[in-house]
Amino acid sequence: MRRLATCLAALSLLSAPLPAQIKATAQNVPEIPYDSVPNFIKMPPGLYLGEAMGVATNSRGHFFVYTRSANTRLFEYDQSGKFVREIGEGNYGFEFAHSVRVDPEENIWVVDEGTNLVIKFNPQGRIVMVMGHRPDQVNGAVATTNAPPAPAQKYIFGRPTDVAWDPQGNIFVSDGYVNNRVVKYDRNGRFLKQVGSEKRGSGPDQLSLPHGIAVDLKGNVYVADRSNNRVAVFDNDLNPKAQYTNVGTSWTVCVSPGPHQYLFSSNSNPNGNPPGSWENTGEIYKMELDGTVLGRFGHASKQFGGFQVVHNMDCRNPNEIFVAEIESWRVQKLLLKPPAASASAR
Repeated sequence: MRRLATCLAALSLLSAPLPAQIKATAQNVPEIPYDSVPNFIKMPPGLYLGEAMGVATNSRGHFFVYTRSANTRLFEYDQSGKFVREIGEGNYGFEFAHSVRVDPEENIWVVDEGTNLVIKFNPQGRIVMVMGHRPDQVNGAVATTNAPPAPAQKYIFGRPTDVAWDPQGNIFVSDGYVNNRVVKYDRNGRFLKQVGSEKRGSGPDQLSLPHGIAVDLKGNVYVADRSNNRVAVFDNDLNPKAQYTNVGTSWTVCVSPGPHQYLFSSNSNPNGNPPGSWENTGEIYKMELDGTVLGRFGHASKQFGGFQVVHNMDCRNPNEIFVAEIESWRVQKLLLKPPAASASAR
């Protein structure tokens, strides 16, 4: 009963029309050749991935996959793709996975769209922080309404999507589907500031389905502003700084650790493959932090080596990109090669 009510509520929200995926306008972009490591993930017998919503690596080369299946689950693998363990099985915060990230102190964070929670696990797999509040349930159902959303509260999320940190340990949450905002908290989870609101918009201080987030070493914040078809850039105090509108519809962003940092953005082919989407979408862009496009790689495909809805990615090593795909139920490890040409685009 509870799962049925949750699914019905999710379907009602997903039925709202969203702007169509658009083709990138960046010109003369070099293709970056790459290989996808075959048979990378080794699952134990009888255990399977569902929709791969999030992937993140730690400093040892282990990687974590947050997946939607019969139950939402968090798996850890070693650098060879061998299954290591499951983390958080059966906890109250797992319902409808959206992303996973690893912070500089090796803590594992998950963002769960279904429970409106951001959960921090320490490296040993114990929960050490919970942000947000799971909707209260009465008689196994969540109360729903067609009324306009209430003003966003400081500590309550509405279908959040991603999490990131600045060098001081401040926490940034993209509070995506309902509140259309980015929220900044200190390292202890105390509210500091937000940008955007529950009213979607396309202005420099507005967002429309912020779907992914990353922060560079200077504290600048990069947001995959999905329904605005752009990457929105803010300074550390969430003041608007720039917009990158030439790389299509950004579903997720990633900033490599440095010392020279790169920005990656996925122009992912959308769920359901609407007409024309395979010709317009599917690629990932590699950029300088100022938005200069250095190259692109990948294409829409259900076959191994192509991408079927890249929902989240990890770029700890900018030449080894992990991508989590929804509709192909897989994670790929991509080994990038030098670009075919040296041209760049803005």
